[in-house]
Parts: sequence; C-alpha cells; structure tokens
Amino acid sequence: MIVYMECEFFIPVAHSLKEKRSVLKSMLTRTKQKFNVSAAEVDHQNVWQRTRIAFVTVSSSKEMADKEMAQVLQYLESNPAWECLEVQQEYL
Repeated sequence: MIVYMECEFFIPVAHSLKEKRSVLKSMLTRTKQKFNVSAAEVDHQNVWQRTRIAFVTVSSSKEMADKEMAQVLQYLESNPAWECLEVQQEYL
C-alpha cells in the first residue's frame, strides 16, 4: 500500500525565505529520520510564510501506512513555529 499526503502550512515566525527554509529544512530532516517516509516541498517555494509538503510511505498494509502517516501529521502539528492549514491524503 502506498499513501501520499500533502500538507499546507502557514509559518508566522518566518519573515524571509531564509527563515522559512530554516524551519522547513529542520522539520523535513527530522521527519525523514524519525519516520519511514519520503518528503519534499511541492508548492509555495518562493512564498516566505507558506509551504506545501508532500509525504509518501509504502507499507504491506493500509492500516500500517495510515498509522505511519497519522504519526507524521501529529509530529508536524506539534511544531509551534507553524500551523497546518490543509491536509490531503490519497491511496495509490
């Protein structure tokens, strides 16, 4: 089972692209180290207070893939530097 998830975040602490990329890079690196997912910024690359990140995981069952993505989302939402605006999830 392959699960694809996109999350859009608002980053109120970022006042430049450099600050945004610092927050984003830190969270992407930690998320990839902590969970079995691949991740990349897929939209809003040149907007300093918004980002859209895509995550993908592969698992032997839908339940395990759902659990992994739920943990990723919970981890991302625990960061006080940003707030989640939208989440979309697809099964491939």
